Amino acid sequence: MANMHKSEIKIDIELDENRIPEQLKWTAKDGGVENEETKAMLLSVWNSESKESLRIDLWTKDMPVDEMKIFFHQTLVAMSDTFYRATQDEKMSATMKDFCDYFAEKLNLKQN
Repeated sequence: MANMHKSEIKIDIELDENRIPEQLKWTAKDGGVENEETKAMLLSVWNSESKESLRIDLWTKDMPVDEMKIFFHQTLVAMSDTFYRATQDEKMSATMKDFCDYFAEKLNLKQN
């Protein structure tokens, strides 16, 4: 049996009195990240028993809207790359990239 390695990703969330995130920090020691502050996170996990994705979407109340738009655009681009690596479906990956370009154009995120 091969040596198994266990890795941990930890997310700490500081909430205000209304349970709104004020501070998000994450640690992934294998990735060289320790107690790094962030303003937003999107986490999706797959439940293969129920065949559905489960999500945790968090952002701090001081996350600027213009940065949120960039964050979403970069996340969508990364998802299209991941989709291609997972499925090798070039046609749908290209369609997803087209949407990412459209998204960036409509939000004036593209620089000429």
